[in-house]
Amino acid sequence: MRTIKYKIVLVAALFYGVYTQAQGYWDRLEDKEPTLGVADVYQKFKTPNFQLKLVKASQTIAGLRPLKNLNFDFTPSDRLEIRDKDGLYHLGDINLRIKQGDNDWKSYSTAAKRGTVEPLKVSGNVLAAADLANTLPSDIPVTIKRYYEVIDDHLVMRFEISNKTSSSIEIGALGIPMIFNNILEGKSLNETHAQNVFFDPYIGLDAGYLEVKRLSGQGPALLVLPQENLPFEAYRPLNDDPTPRSIVFEGFHEWMVYSKAYAEQEWKGVNQWNTPTSLVLEPGKSKNFSLKLVLSEGIESIQATLKKEQQPVATGIPGYVIPQDIKAHLFLDYSSDISSIHVEPKGAIKLKADGITDKGVKKYTVEGKTWGRSIVTITYADGKKQTINYKVIKPESEVIRDFGHFLTTEQWFDEPDPIFKRNPSVISYDYETKKQLTQDSRAWVAGLSDEGGAGGWLAAIMKQLVQPDKEEINKLQMFVDSTLWGNIQYNDGKNKYGVKKSVFYYEPDSLPKGTYSDTINYKTWAAWDHKHANDPGRSYNYPHVAAAYWVMYRLARYNEGLVDNHTWDWYLEQAYHTVIAMVEQAPYYAQFGQMEGSVFLYILKDLQLENYTEMASDLEARMKNRADHWEALEYPFGSEMPWDSTGQEEVYMWSDYFGYRHKAWVTLRAILAYMPTMPHWAYNGNARRYWDFLYGGKLSRVERQIHHYGSSLNAIPVLEQYRKRPEDLYLLKVGYGGLLGGISNITQDGFGPAAFHSYPSTLRIDYLSGDYGSGFYGYAVNTSSYLTKDENLGWLAFGGNVEQKGDLVSVELTTAAKSKIYIAPKKLWLTLDAGTFNKVIYNSKTDEVTLVLNPKTEFTPYAYLRVNNEDIKLSYSKVRGAYQIPLEKRSLEVKL
Repeated sequence: MRTIKYKIVLVAALFYGVYTQAQGYWDRLEDKEPTLGVADVYQKFKTPNFQLKLVKASQTIAGLRPLKNLNFDFTPSDRLEIRDKDGLYHLGDINLRIKQGDNDWKSYSTAAKRGTVEPLKVSGNVLAAADLANTLPSDIPVTIKRYYEVIDDHLVMRFEISNKTSSSIEIGALGIPMIFNNILEGKSLNETHAQNVFFDPYIGLDAGYLEVKRLSGQGPALLVLPQENLPFEAYRPLNDDPTPRSIVFEGFHEWMVYSKAYAEQEWKGVNQWNTPTSLVLEPGKSKNFSLKLVLSEGIESIQATLKKEQQPVATGIPGYVIPQDIKAHLFLDYSSDISSIHVEPKGAIKLKADGITDKGVKKYTVEGKTWGRSIVTITYADGKKQTINYKVIKPESEVIRDFGHFLTTEQWFDEPDPIFKRNPSVISYDYETKKQLTQDSRAWVAGLSDEGGAGGWLAAIMKQLVQPDKEEINKLQMFVDSTLWGNIQYNDGKNKYGVKKSVFYYEPDSLPKGTYSDTINYKTWAAWDHKHANDPGRSYNYPHVAAAYWVMYRLARYNEGLVDNHTWDWYLEQAYHTVIAMVEQAPYYAQFGQMEGSVFLYILKDLQLENYTEMASDLEARMKNRADHWEALEYPFGSEMPWDSTGQEEVYMWSDYFGYRHKAWVTLRAILAYMPTMPHWAYNGNARRYWDFLYGGKLSRVERQIHHYGSSLNAIPVLEQYRKRPEDLYLLKVGYGGLLGGISNITQDGFGPAAFHSYPSTLRIDYLSGDYGSGFYGYAVNTSSYLTKDENLGWLAFGGNVEQKGDLVSVELTTAAKSKIYIAPKKLWLTLDAGTFNKVIYNSKTDEVTLVLNPKTEFTPYAYLRVNNEDIKLSYSKVRGAYQIPLEKRSLEVKL
């Protein structure tokens, strides 16, 4: 496969046609009059950790370079000369909303209309200071002075706000724009990974912080921490900044200290992450607000850096998405005692003190009682407050059961559809109107292909891998025979096994009048005509189809009577031919890693187990060509989009399989750069996505998406790597955050939405099912339980409830599948192709493991157990590498 060097903007333009519009915004921005004062002199300072550069006229930050790597700048200094206009934010700006008496809130910003600030005399540890009056409206009732200073070797930015009136005022909004270099416009992947950053917020009041990480995952990470009076109350998108937001720029946000004014207006009626507050400032009084900029040696050491900087550090096990049948744990590491813990809504979460670890970490047992979002507020004796946002969900088995039922009933489409032939199928769904989506201006959303259209049926089939249901499988067999094979996928001719971009299309002149709704605007590039819809050249559609066949193969091969429309080998061969068709009929995009591309590896392994030597060799050779191509690239994470977080899943898996260890490591570092772990269910394990609401959502905008499909897909390589390095608890926390994040947005009645909206004006699920199926694939193939022991936190279980009695440590599995468990002290990976675990018992003294298997069922008379340790021998016969264990009418114990 040839190496193709490309610019981000080119690939984006080829597929989505949005570059021209964004470029127009950039051109208009460049034509505006400069007001920042960039043409004048800069001021440079050296702190113990940074080289700091200020624009002399504005004293905003023009450069922030770590001394250990002066070639790298955390700020968008490369755009400074085009972003030197009124209304564009820079690090050092401040926004306020203030109310005087009974008047309305009035907004003020240092960025709105630039003026040269008045420098102040400095001494001691102050590097630079200014009175900001000249860059603020004259009617502002406060004076604001800004100071850059060094305190305890850290660079500190401080704002001193004073009430200059004779009456009290209320500050209802105070925000500090967080302007770092996340503008990917016009750069190659090599350039973005070397020059750009992403940042993630922990919106946790006094314990809150912002972590800023290079796209490569290398070098020091920057932490923005509260220094004085700077609780992280809200995180507001700065959509008034004219920098063009697009698939190459998510936009900027601000750290909000007070947010009451927005909660009363733009955010009215929306349940915020934290209770919105304000400040009443009496006449003549002043208050300081400061943050500090701290370097962490690496991403994995962020929590250690927080502890060193005397920030409260919380660790949730298994995370902050809490199924109602588990006893989770919360560890609080902070020097001050706890004065109180408050839960909102009342009783939604039960916390019980559970002692203190040997290193003084406070331990709590956490149980979710009420479904939905919950806030735990911890008040420390020194006055600091920390909030932890949890999401309580039903037990995983109930979540998945309800999900499967919703898909195969509410989303089951079996109406006459003679033109597009989509019946029967699981079709896209609008949860707001409670209706199936049979038409959309984006052809694929109603067309059963692409991520945004295949999401429903893919999710329904993947659900069977976790929790097979005969009635649901019967429907899906009809879908395979009537809709998938022969309509979504070509079943004959030159395009045989090719997958269409959409089976819905817009061609009103060739179809009967009334075919299309007159309430939908079809005058867009996304309303493909018949020719474009039938195009098999989009590689990303193939993994959905291959995954569907692979699941049906597994169900037919390892169970009895679940699948009866085709034999197991028909399904496996269909999966193989689909993968080959991708490489042959969609070669351009096949050069990139595919979302759900890990299924190709699972198909290969099953071909090998079945001794399908010729097919396996062919598939392996073709995948190696792709992996060789990735091995030749420094950052092989391209896609049809300019930058993406979905190709890494497959790139890692094949790089690891073919022994390209360095490329696998580079890929993992990139994942960790955009997939954090922090005490907030929405951001913990949330792999960055910010444009797919445009292509698969109902509320269409560029916006950081909460647990879009990237979370659970990227959890696949993270947890795979953890099983290679079980001493690295950081990987397990990140991976499991993404895994449970992948099902956190499923509603109480079982609807799976595209993602959750992060804007504080919304904070709810999107109402379209969209591309959620890709995310559920990640959950389905990766759901598993983990038992590990941390030297400080003790025995921990992810995906189960752990109990210790002497040397015996048992885990009762709580996942929906109950088919996989990893015992970290033994590096033992146990998986079932059929059958389920009830409990696993580990003797920490003798290293003996006892498995308790659940009874047989109508369709599962045998368990098929795989053990990754060849030294372990069982008395059962082996079938395709798995121990075939006859199940009984009651639980069965198996000792390893």
